[in-house]
Amino acid sequence: MGDRDTAFAAYFAARSEAMRGTAYLLCGDWHRAEDLVQTAFTKLYLVWNRVSRHEVLDAYVRQILVRTFLDERRRGWWRRERVGDEQTDRPTPPESPETRLVLLQALAAVPPRQRAVLVLRYWEDQSVEEAAALLGCSAGTVKSQSARGLDTLRGLLSPTPSGARKGQP
Repeated sequence: MGDRDTAFAAYFAARSEAMRGTAYLLCGDWHRAEDLVQTAFTKLYLVWNRVSRHEVLDAYVRQILVRTFLDERRRGWWRRERVGDEQTDRPTPPESPETRLVLLQALAAVPPRQRAVLVLRYWEDQSVEEAAALLGCSAGTVKSQSARGLDTLRGLLSPTPSGARKGQP
């Protein structure tokens, strides 16, 4: 194995699991998250020799990951492969161990662009400016998408009377 391959393999071994967690939060499916991570690292491998600032590799891979996720959503691939939209979990009290699952399910229902902003801002702890750079948009867009995403999450997580959706009788 050459120096290039050794360096790439070491980086992959060290960071692929963290990127897989981010990918899962974006797409809500472990298998798809694995596919996204593989695609992102494949794209990184193709340009590995041209990456000169290895201290910012995480941000670069995260950017590839988010863009790959958003590109797949635009193409409609996820619509053909989706098994079903039926919600099977019921909301549980905050002290319940299922809270994380409920939150992840609600996050999966947030529109992709808003979800990407929420994951970058609140899971990856990126600043508004860093998230804007990763998404290729303005800081104002990140702020508005963040606010809309949080509103969407709140609407999905707040209990509604007799199973009716918010804004419906």
